[in-house]
Parts: sequence; structure tokens; C-alpha cells
Amino acid sequence: MIRFTLCMIVSLAGIVAAAVWFSDRPGMVSIVWQGWLVELTVGRFVLATAFLLFVLVFIVGIVRALGRTPRRLREWHRASRRERGYRALTHGMVAVAAGDPGEANRQARRADILLNEPPLTMLLSAQAAQLNGDEAAAARYFKNMLDRPETAFLGVRGLLIQAQKKNDRYAALQYAERAYELQPKTPWVLTTMFDLQVAEGRWRAALTTLEETVKRRLLPADTARVRRTTVLLGCSLEAEDNGDLPEALRFARQGNTLTPEFLPAALRTVDLMVRNGKTGHAARIIQNAWAYTPHPVLARIYGEIGIAGEDQLKIVKRYERLLSFNPDHPESHIALAQSALEAGLWGEARTHLKKAAGTDPPSRVCRMMADLEERSGENPENAGSWLRRAAAAPPDPAWTCSECGSTWYDWRPVCGSCRTLGTIGWGSPARPRALGDAEVPLVLEEDVVNPASVVRDIATVTNKPDIGSRG
Repeated sequence: MIRFTLCMIVSLAGIVAAAVWFSDRPGMVSIVWQGWLVELTVGRFVLATAFLLFVLVFIVGIVRALGRTPRRLREWHRASRRERGYRALTHGMVAVAAGDPGEANRQARRADILLNEPPLTMLLSAQAAQLNGDEAAAARYFKNMLDRPETAFLGVRGLLIQAQKKNDRYAALQYAERAYELQPKTPWVLTTMFDLQVAEGRWRAALTTLEETVKRRLLPADTARVRRTTVLLGCSLEAEDNGDLPEALRFARQGNTLTPEFLPAALRTVDLMVRNGKTGHAARIIQNAWAYTPHPVLARIYGEIGIAGEDQLKIVKRYERLLSFNPDHPESHIALAQSALEAGLWGEARTHLKKAAGTDPPSRVCRMMADLEERSGENPENAGSWLRRAAAAPPDPAWTCSECGSTWYDWRPVCGSCRTLGTIGWGSPARPRALGDAEVPLVLEEDVVNPASVVRDIATVTNKPDIGSRG
């Protein structure tokens, strides 16, 4: 309208200027029409013509404005409805955040009526249904969202969360894969899909997802390396379950090469190598792994891969070489002590058991000391003392989950209790000492202990009054 007014003013000014110009240059204009004679000066004629044009343009403008009025009224009405609809949508979201299902439902219906845009209101309606505990209605809304490209991802996410709440890992994995197809660059999609693939034991698919996660730098380098090793071992177990031992060995060797200090990778690789007849390679891997984390299974396999019928003294020599890779670790001395026991080298066995015992020997060392006393015949009466000490000693190392504390007979990629990946490690499980447990003295070669005195010591400790009791 302002533009129109300006145009009219400029036009009028031009006409007036033209009229003045013509008045300075006089002349006459005669018009004869239907018996009428009209005579005007040129200036007046131009001014009259301009005025008539102005009136005509003004009338045309009014007619056009009146013609546009219905459309503008409709636009104003739609804008008003949209504004009220967005306001209802906002209030509904606030109600969802506040946990008010009634208000959320009311605002969702209001927004749906005012906006008539299902992509905007279906999510609010689904969340309101969830607040009301109506998961079936929420699922219907989420599934309807799948039909629209602009809301498909939100619908998949809602269905994925519902499946996870119901512990339906198979359905959740399908929705996660669909979400990955829609938004492959979304970090939580990759991590969720990886976790579900691991939970379902789909190790090769999990390996592919993990590589994509690493490529997008969503994991620290060290974490990614250990996690990839764990998944490779899962692939190895999967291949073995399918009867493909060479493929199982290939995955295990990849994991061991990637993380040589990772004990489960070494154990898995050594076991498969021995079963495939590659004992020489297995021995080298054991020696390399021993430098990082000695383990009794590695020691046992190391003793079994020698020549059949090999002399016990040669086996002891072989264990002495194994000890050289980690001479300060108790497991090295335990392995050598065990081989010395088998060879009848009582003094050497006692020496290494003493080094392995430390100040608080574990149960296994106590049992080995009892076995030594029994088999050597030097102090057979001390065997019972060691067995009693074993009952009160710290528990032997075991495969323990760092997340939930459960222990397992062997290593596995996922804890069977808490379903967490890569949390099972080799170590001593925590076990509180029972009240009244006696501290049995440590008996070594130079100690001579009368069993009766040990019994008296136990009785003395057990019969002491509780702390805080009155004398």
C-alpha cells in the first residue's frame, strides 16, 4: 500500500510539472463530440487528463484490494490457528516434561486440531500415551510415524526404546539397524546397535559396527583397541561353534597381535594352536604373554607341549626358562614349584613356594605347601596346619567381572550376569573374612611348629571377646 501511495504521489507531481510546462507554452485544444464543442488550453487539457487517470487508477486499486481481502482473511486465520497450535504443542511438551499426562493429552489433541500436521503432533501424542502407561497406543503412534520420511527416525527411536524396556533384544536390534539406515552418522545409533549385536552374539556384525565407530572417532584409541580385541575373540568363539577351527584361530591371532598383553587373547590363541598342532608357535606366545600376565593355564599348557615322555628334570628346566620372562611374579614361582614337586625336588619347591607366598599366601599356595609337607615327609604334621591356613587364606585368582563381581570358570566376552562387554578379568575375587576366623601362622622350612600349639592359638583367637564388649 505504501508503494502504491508513493507511486501516485510521484505520478501526480509529474503531471503537475507537465501542466506547468504546457502553461508556459500556450495553445488550444478543441474537442467536438456528439454536437458538443469543448475548447481548452493545452495545460488544462493535460491536467484534466491526468486527474481522470489518477481517479481511474485509484478506483482500480480499491477494487483489487477488496478482491484480495478474503484471501488475506483466510491467511490471517490460518496464521492464528498455527500460532495457537504451536503454543499448544509447546505446552504439551512442558506437560510431558512435568509428568502431567492429562494436560499432555489435552494439549496434544488441541495441537492436532489446530495444526493438522501429524508429523508435529504424533510424537507428543506418543509421549502422552507413554505417560498414561498406554504403551500400545504409543507404539501405534510410533509406527504411524514410520510412514513419513520426516518422522521415521523419531518413530524408530521410540520403538527401539520400547523394545529395550521389554528386554526384546531381537526387535531392538532390528529397530537399531533401521535407525542406522536412516541416520548413519548419529553416534548413539552406532553404540546402541553395537551393544545389541554383542548381546545377541552377532560378533562379525559387531566387529563391522565397531570399525565404523572407530572410524568416526567415537571411542578413545586404547578403549577401541581392547574392545576390538574382545570382539575378535567373540568372532573366534562364534567360528568354533560353527566348526571352523582355522577361522577361529585366525580371529584369535588377530586379537593377540593387536593386544599381546590381553590375557584372554593369549589363552585363546594358545589353546587353538595346540589343538591345531602348532605347539612351537604356542610356546612362543606363552613366553610373550608370561611377560605381561602369567596364568596357571598358560603354565599347564607350557608343560604339556613338550616331548612325550620327557624327563621331569627337563620340564623343570623349561619352567626355569619360563620364570625368566617374569621372575618377580608369584605365578612364575608357583609354576616352577609345581614342576619341582612333580620331579621330587623338595628344596627347590619349598624355595619357590616361599617366594610365591609373600606375607599373605593365597589358598592355592597353602594347599601346595601342605602337599609338599605330605610328600616330602620332612614335616608331615605341618600339612594339617597348611590346610587349615588354606581355609582362611585369600581366595585363589579367578575370572571375575569388575562390573557385578560375579566369578566364572573361564573367560567370556560378555558377563553372563550383568551382560556387560569386556568386564571379566583375571584376579582375586573379594571375599570378606568371616568373624572368628583364626590367623594361622605361616610355616616355612625354617619354622618348626607343634600342631597342638597351632590348635591352642586358634582357640585363643576364636575365644577372644568382641571389640567393644565389657570385660
